[in-house]
Formats: sequence, structure tokens, C-alpha cells
Amino acid sequence: MFVKQLADNQVRIGAPAKINLFLQVLNKRPDGYHNINSLFQAVSLFDRLTVTRTFEPGVRIKLLEDADLSTGPDNLIAKAYDLMAREFELKEGIDVELDKQIPVAAGLAGGSSDAAATLMACNILFSLGLGRTALAELGARLGSDLPFFFGNGQALVSGRGEILQESAFPTDYWLVLVNPGFPVSTPEGYARLKRGLTISSTIFTLGPCPTVEDFIDSLSLSGNDFEENLRRSFPVLSRIDEEIVRSGAALARMSGSGPTFFGIYTKMPDSEKLLSDRLDALRVYTVRPIVVPEQQQ
Repeated sequence: MFVKQLADNQVRIGAPAKINLFLQVLNKRPDGYHNINSLFQAVSLFDRLTVTRTFEPGVRIKLLEDADLSTGPDNLIAKAYDLMAREFELKEGIDVELDKQIPVAAGLAGGSSDAAATLMACNILFSLGLGRTALAELGARLGSDLPFFFGNGQALVSGRGEILQESAFPTDYWLVLVNPGFPVSTPEGYARLKRGLTISSTIFTLGPCPTVEDFIDSLSLSGNDFEENLRRSFPVLSRIDEEIVRSGAALARMSGSGPTFFGIYTKMPDSEKLLSDRLDALRVYTVRPIVVPEQQQ
């Protein structure tokens, strides 16, 4: 996350999207979640939250862009504030202006990133003095993806998503994200997995990757366990995958539980307009991996 203090009572936070460079779904846990094995990477597609401390208790969310998104108590921003208010007995509230650029229910963790940004904003505006480890522990109570956003922007992820090992694989590449314009929630993604979920006989691991070419070669040996079944349900996803490869991507893959696909390019792609034209003006974004400066973590 990228934080800018605008006033004593106001901050603006850039909340990045993340992609899953690979994703294995493993066994179902006693708590109802599934263990996963994944590599998360933050990318330069941001929601921006302007958060203002107010004398009025509670949280009020205003959308600056049209989005099919609730601004009520079920929004993760509201849940994040409510958690902080309970934990730290906050008597005042916040107003949140949300510039929503990350597609909703897209496999890009936009809602989790917004919630993490809200935790960070409350920490700053109410002078709570929490470090990133404490914020990550609070975030894990709201969702499996939240702890990631208090790290450096890249991590090997296990457990239900809360166990992070920060990593330093190459980031000198470009990405094109293609979103088909319809949502797939995480519970829906899991429901579409038809096979029994048992521990894989082989847990994928990345070998040494001194160059981006080595990194892509190693990633090509992995996959995303959600992808096959979602392709069957939505044939447009196979077309998206084909067009990404046709545009020169070294690797194409789905992120998270879908439905957004991404392509990895070793050179700056001249593909955004081309892909958009070929794919009937679906939402296409050219982005780069990002590393969060230590002072912003």
C-alpha cells in the first residue's frame, strides 16, 4: 500500500490489486477453508481510498466511480472499520471516498486490498501505533488475502492464505490483465471445483530464477487449479487466453478464483488496444509488478 497524509485527520491510500502467479488448492481444513499453495504478486492497478476521521461514529463509504458494490455493512471497508472500533474502542468514525478501479469479484483481491487499506488508515488516523505484523493478524480475521497487503508486494503463500514467506523473484516484466466483465466470487469459484480436494502428491515449488526468462520457464510448470472448470462454464475465458498468447505473451494464466486472466511479457507490450479490439472492448489493463517500499509497509 502507498500512503499519503493529506491532513492530521485525512490520509489517501493506494490499494493495489494482486495476481496469483500460480495457485494450487489443497485439502479442506477443519475450519471450512482450504489450504493453498500460491505465489502472490501486487501489481500497479490501484483502488484509491481517501479516509477522513470524523466526530460522528461509524463508517460512511462514497463511491467515486460507478461499481456494482455495496456501501453498506457487508462491504469489507465497513467490516475493517468495525473490527478496529471494537478492538480499540474507537469513539469517532471515518468517511471513505473510494475510487474503485480494480474490478469487483475478479480474482484480484480488490476488496481485501481496500479492507487492508482501511485498517492502515485507522491505525494512522487514530494513532494506534500498530506494526505491520499486528495489522496483518487483524486482517486475517477478515479474510485470507488481507495479510499479504502489509508485506513487500510479493510472497509465497500457504495455509488458507495467511501464512506468508516474502520472496524476491524477478519483477522486470510487464503484465496485461483482461477481465471479461462478469464477477465470480471466491465461494462460487470453490463451488465450481468438481473434483475432490485432497493434498496434492506434488506441492509445486519454484526453483532458482536468476532471470525473468528462468522465472517464466519455472512458472510454466505450474497452473491455477480453478482455471479448467471455470473455462468449461465460460467459454469466453478460453478465447481470452488464446488472444493473450497471440498478442505475444510468454505465459497466460487466470488469477485467483477468476475470472481475470493475465499475460506475462518480457518487453513492454503493444497489446492493450489490440486485445481490447479483439475481445469486444473487455476491460484490459497494462500493469507492472510492484514492490512496496519498506517505509510504506
